Amino acid sequence: MNENRLYKEAGVDVHAGYASNKGIEEHVKKTLNKSVLGLLGGFSGLYSLAEFKDMEEPVLVFGTDGVGTKIKLAFLMDKHDTIGIDCVAMCVNDVICCGAKPLAFLDYYACGKNEPEVVVEVVKGVAEGCVQSGCALVGGETAEMPGIYKVGEYDIAGFCAGIVDRKNIIDGKSVSIGDSIIGIASSGVHSNGFSLVRKVFGIDESRAVLDEYHEELGQTLGEALLTPTKVYVKAAQAAIATGHVKALANITGGGFYENIPRAYENLCANIKDGSWPVLPIFELMMKKADIPKDEMFGVFNMGIGMVAIVAKEHEAAVMAALKGAGEQAYVIGEMAAHNGKDIEIC
Repeated sequence: MNENRLYKEAGVDVHAGYASNKGIEEHVKKTLNKSVLGLLGGFSGLYSLAEFKDMEEPVLVFGTDGVGTKIKLAFLMDKHDTIGIDCVAMCVNDVICCGAKPLAFLDYYACGKNEPEVVVEVVKGVAEGCVQSGCALVGGETAEMPGIYKVGEYDIAGFCAGIVDRKNIIDGKSVSIGDSIIGIASSGVHSNGFSLVRKVFGIDESRAVLDEYHEELGQTLGEALLTPTKVYVKAAQAAIATGHVKALANITGGGFYENIPRAYENLCANIKDGSWPVLPIFELMMKKADIPKDEMFGVFNMGIGMVAIVAKEHEAAVMAALKGAGEQAYVIGEMAAHNGKDIEIC
């Protein structure tokens, strides 16, 4: 076998890459279904659309994202099995907002040195996120890039493809005054705002602060912060199945202020602060750094990770569907006439 000695001396170990690929096979196989064609390790991923042949006008939907600086915590805690879930969630939670069904997912993993045991843990999380979202992991790339990334550091990004019949696209055009705004509980900070999180808690090159136990959290700070982003696919599908969802908004980067208004036009979302329990991690941040609540709403999800807008008369049906899907949901406001603002939190 070619030892690739000079390439290894330059910082790239192709044999570590082979070991990584071998180690992830069992996890990838858990995500596959009858629509996935071809063999693992091919040059591209193939996905048959035969099951959607009855759609009148099938529309492909795409989403891509990463996990931001949350990944820094994974380095410090040497815990890598949840970051992959975050990566999938950040993509599929965007794709479902137009009513699409996520089909296939690909990941891109870049590192300073290929450490097969770390790669396997990360991809294990990716596979788990795919299982949770009903998405097949059809391919990916592991890039060893010495000189770009430090040894012990990596980054991960993902890409998701979904499908929806054009007539069923959820575009928010029917949202009207008086509609109810339903918020679905988040699992924590998810994967946004971690530059501020790190500043608030003084997270630098030491994991000491992450190992501190906080009574109000019921766990260490690191455990709370590495809680993976919730995958909302099944919840959204349950709500959509009622036929009453007018709009969906993923509360991602930019918090309430940037994301909820993306779901409608020329209206104002009146959000009632206090209509749901703000998670302890956000209360701890506000207390520790004296962050104004208004700024918190502009950065974080504050305990609400996904929003659905429905007619008031259909509120109970959608709430029941979400409860049946195992989600905790709250009516957090209603739509009003535009008053110069796209959203108000009061």
